[in-house]
Amino acid sequence: MANDGNKSGWKEFIWNPRTREFCGRTASSWGMMIRPTGDELEITYTKENTESWETYVQALNNFLSPYNDSVQEQNNVNCTQDQYFIQEDSNSVKNVPKQSCQFKRSMLDQCSGLNDRFYGYSEGQPCIIIKLNRGDDSENMGNVTYFPPNGTFNLMYFPYYGKKAQVNYSQPLVAVKFTNLTPNSDVNVECKIIASNIQTNNDRDKFAGRVSFKLRINTNK
Repeated sequence: MANDGNKSGWKEFIWNPRTREFCGRTASSWGMMIRPTGDELEITYTKENTESWETYVQALNNFLSPYNDSVQEQNNVNCTQDQYFIQEDSNSVKNVPKQSCQFKRSMLDQCSGLNDRFYGYSEGQPCIIIKLNRGDDSENMGNVTYFPPNGTFNLMYFPYYGKKAQVNYSQPLVAVKFTNLTPNSDVNVECKIIASNIQTNNDRDKFAGRVSFKLRINTNK
């Protein structure tokens, strides 16, 4: 058992505000993901063929259902933006369960599936949901739009105290809408976290803080 002199060090191991590490790990070492996912991180479909993209739409519906506004309002709190949501224990009294901030599906706007139930797939302007701060454009990608704006995670969703402490925690998301992809072409997309404390050029882990996938929208026109 740690003595009183080590309490501050133990707190910083759980959440270190200077390095933004949780349990000694940064966001890069926790990994990234995209939704929907195809075979080997490839998303390919033909715009005019509904059957070729309806599984992607269903996957997004399933993934975003816990983010429905009504669910978030029932389970989580409306936090103050642009500041950390610190919930420290009081000496020997543990602050458990801890509250979690709302991340409403409507925040994804054009990629929420609320206004466009096909998430742009029927128009050849697909939405991809990514856990990241910002995405990098490639040659055939064209214009992209981020939701929430600027493609950033707000500070209010951090620190994360773990599943046992925050049972209703909703991972913050960023949606990317590809508005004018080059049709009938492979588009290689790389998304990475941009933060001063996260290294994305680690030779030992080439996937640290980033995710890559291929996107292809075929059209008969």
